[in-house]
Amino acid sequence: MRADHEAGAGVRAGARAGAGSRADLLVAGGGLGGVAAALTAAGLGLTVVLTEETDWLGGQLTAQAVPSDEHPWIETGHISGSYAGLRSRIRDYYRRAYPLRPEVAADPAFNPGLGMVSRLCHEPRVAVAVIDELLAPHRSSGRITVLHHHRPVAAAVSGDRVESVTFENGRTGGHLTVTAPLVVDATELGDLLDLAGVEHVVGAESREETGEPYAAPVADPMDQQAITWCFPLEYRPGESHIGPRPPSYDHWRTHTDPFWPGPQLSWTKIDIHTLSGRENRVFEDPIDAPTSPDLWHFRRIRARSQFTEGAFDSDVTLVNWPNTDYWEAPLIGPGVTAADRDRALARCRELSLSYLHWMQTEEGYEGLRLRPDLVDTADGLAKSVYIREARRIRARFTVLEQHVAVVDRPEGAGAVEFADSVGVGHYNIDLHPSASGASYVNLECYPFQIPLGALIPVRMRNLLPAAKNIGTTHLTNGCYRLHPVEWSIGEAVGALAAHCTAERTEPHAVADSPRHTEDVQRLLTGVLGAPVAWPEAIRTTRPSQATRNATPLYASPPRRA
Repeated sequence: MRADHEAGAGVRAGARAGAGSRADLLVAGGGLGGVAAALTAAGLGLTVVLTEETDWLGGQLTAQAVPSDEHPWIETGHISGSYAGLRSRIRDYYRRAYPLRPEVAADPAFNPGLGMVSRLCHEPRVAVAVIDELLAPHRSSGRITVLHHHRPVAAAVSGDRVESVTFENGRTGGHLTVTAPLVVDATELGDLLDLAGVEHVVGAESREETGEPYAAPVADPMDQQAITWCFPLEYRPGESHIGPRPPSYDHWRTHTDPFWPGPQLSWTKIDIHTLSGRENRVFEDPIDAPTSPDLWHFRRIRARSQFTEGAFDSDVTLVNWPNTDYWEAPLIGPGVTAADRDRALARCRELSLSYLHWMQTEEGYEGLRLRPDLVDTADGLAKSVYIREARRIRARFTVLEQHVAVVDRPEGAGAVEFADSVGVGHYNIDLHPSASGASYVNLECYPFQIPLGALIPVRMRNLLPAAKNIGTTHLTNGCYRLHPVEWSIGEAVGALAAHCTAERTEPHAVADSPRHTEDVQRLLTGVLGAPVAWPEAIRTTRPSQATRNATPLYASPPRRA
């Protein structure tokens, strides 16, 4: 590992005795997958360099400010022990630092926000603090070196191996080159796949290519899920917190896309099960109602009823709502330039701020107030945009709709079982509208596994994915992209890296060897407490009794000519 003068001291601290000028593992990207990979590898004895573009680790849980989307078994013993530990530590942090009501603090499964989307809706900065605690002993020992404000800008490749990755320091403009025998791409958009020339897919595959009933008729790299710039919001009736009118406000107020039931600045959205329009307002019931199907309660991250009387003046909700989805243009793909990406990100920001401005001015909720202190930004929006889809590796094995979707499986059969499974997860195939004019799809899935083959690139020998960039399709990315699955992917990658280092082998050889694969599985289940299979009673369970939206994804007319 080489460091220029801007970042040298921190990197040298990570090169412990025996590591020389090299780390055992480089993890580019500090989201949940990257953090899990780094923690797992360090816990098994490796030295790790972990980079992150912002100053917050945790990705979608923190910098993107999205409360965890999880499955019905998340509070059981059938999940990764380390992910359960992360959730437990978040609750413990509240017990230590917040004035919880005694009966709430005594509840082992209390929900700080009482949000409907998750059993653990919390402020993003709490997860930041907990992740820092998890990393603390490894950083103190020198096992893990964390480089904030670093993004990958170049990769040196020799044959089928990544020799080094160069990062740019977003604060100083300096550059740092890191070398490691194993490299993990845990970036939000799969940046290393592009920089290192790793075979990958962008957007939607064709139905002919994958055989998936709900795949696109024709492959379309621009068919990528909408992005969203999330933000925390509180409500103070009787006060006015109206900010400046965003430049593109009139566009969002009047423009209607062919697949959407009206302008985005409205209460009308698409029902994901029927694809028909329906209304969903910010408040349907009294603000202090314990539960409600309205927008306010859906991703509420602070319910003041959970805390001692007078501790807080308002609940806080997290705005990640259908009408704040930005689908106008993708961030990556053929012909998409850096300028195009910057414009899309700016428009996405303006859409979020426009929706707030519309609620305050035209709907009369002047007391809605941004909480920039909760996301540590100047404007009140999250540090990073919420990204649902990235570049995906061309993998030794690709998970298809037919492997997991209830509608494509025999009744009661469950998802396909993989002999090389290295983790478990569950979520519906949940796709948001895209830049190609495709509308929602929501297909119910059985509890599924994470096959090792989906983590192995077809060619590159020493690069592993650990985020939304594994061997899934455009469709199955929709169920493998959520918080606990990304964590389990990272944990599996960290265990695989440790096994490869100990055995002096490489990921392809592990995938080719049943013995090595079983060793990694035993490492996960025995040492780490991470299950690789569901109990039969859960594996064949349908979380809902009715198959979700069975309307073809591409039934809507294309938005572009």
